[in-house]
Amino acid sequence: MKKILIAAIALLMGTGLWAQNAKLPANITLKALDGQNVQSSVIQNDGKPVIISFWATWCKPCNRELNNIKEVYEEWQQETGVKIVAISIDDARSAARVKPHAEGNDWPYEIYLDQNSDLKRAMGVVNVPHTFILNGEGEIVWQHTGYQDGGEEEVIEKVRELLK
Repeated sequence: MKKILIAAIALLMGTGLWAQNAKLPANITLKALDGQNVQSSVIQNDGKPVIISFWATWCKPCNRELNNIKEVYEEWQQETGVKIVAISIDDARSAARVKPHAEGNDWPYEIYLDQNSDLKRAMGVVNVPHTFILNGEGEIVWQHTGYQDGGEEEVIEKVRELLK
């Protein structure tokens, strides 16, 4: 029985399900688009919700999601005060493409690179796109993997529910 319990805990930790209501790890080094190192603790929004989207330049669903959100992002900000932070998991070989890719898409988000996948691992991200919603205290209150057109409506609904 003890072995089954340990196996179940390990499985939950590996899938990232343990992270619900956990805090965003604050001491992981990321790179800003200007090349400066920053700590993951910069991901905050003055007590308002934050949406974190793990993505990659080569990920078509990631790009569709971020482009579709771009169309409604200003409205979302006005309504809820939410901020979106896009974390690229592109490795050292493709990291140079992240800044021109984001600028070419005219993304208004804060964008960081997680080249060593440290934050990705800490948050239990296996596949991209992987989206998290943090409450005003930096706690993970919702997460979802994958994207289908229109899926951004579920994300904003979760943010609205959080603010009720």
